[in-house]
Amino acid sequence: MSSPIDLRPKFHLYQPNIALLSGIAWDHINVFPTFENYVDQFRIFTNQITRGGILVYNEEDETVKNVSEETENPIRKIPYQTPSYSVENGVTLLDTPEGQMPIEVFGAHNLNNLAGAKWICQCMGVDEAEFYEAISSFKGASKRLEKIAESSSKVAYKDFAHSPSKVSATTKAVKNQYPNRKLIACLELHTYSSLNAEFLKEYQGALDSADVAVVFYSPDAVKIKQLEEVTYDQIAQSFKRDDLIIYTNPTEFKDFLFNQKFDNAALLLMSSGNYGGLNFDEVKGLIS
Repeated sequence: MSSPIDLRPKFHLYQPNIALLSGIAWDHINVFPTFENYVDQFRIFTNQITRGGILVYNEEDETVKNVSEETENPIRKIPYQTPSYSVENGVTLLDTPEGQMPIEVFGAHNLNNLAGAKWICQCMGVDEAEFYEAISSFKGASKRLEKIAESSSKVAYKDFAHSPSKVSATTKAVKNQYPNRKLIACLELHTYSSLNAEFLKEYQGALDSADVAVVFYSPDAVKIKQLEEVTYDQIAQSFKRDDLIIYTNPTEFKDFLFNQKFDNAALLLMSSGNYGGLNFDEVKGLIS
């Protein structure tokens, strides 16, 4: 049992038999003020895995690799990497022992997670063939690179991505999936961390894969969270992109969006909010 006044990460209470670490990227700055303090929480977690248990970890993430390999907890450690795959005509083909298999999810970060999930399933008794059969039709989690509309030359996705690493991975994924289309990537800064002037620096380069990069934030959200006001210049300097478009007014952002030409384009909406009241059903009408 726990409560809101218990500031420990809730995964410290799990004491699992089988665990997976896919990535460690600093977030929740209001609770974990430094990156090292954030990483320490994962060290505690690995030391609390049941003795003789299993830790599956992404060895492509240097921090995850270090945390996993330095623990002296007597557990079995299984590293994994992103599997081989290719993209043809907007379809991701996963390399399997039976040949290339088209799958619904895409993006290097999702394929990396897929590799970790396969190990977890195998540790639980699900064989490889059964895993591939199931994953072939898996469309991904809701609001995680969720396709909301598509036509012959247009597509739109929404994604819960808000931390710098996830924004970067998601933007790259959509661009790699549709390399010949104009990518219009919109990010709403909505969380405590993303609206923190110091943490904003972590977003440098996060939107570099987009052809058109837009950031929206609401000054009202900053006030509600009782944070110091972030300025236009702070956001512009943090992303290190001269052509970054910034909106603070929901109506102006909506006008911008609805005046875009989406022929041969991909629209990506990244937020844990709704851009100040954006109606996603109306957005679907722009694409279909």
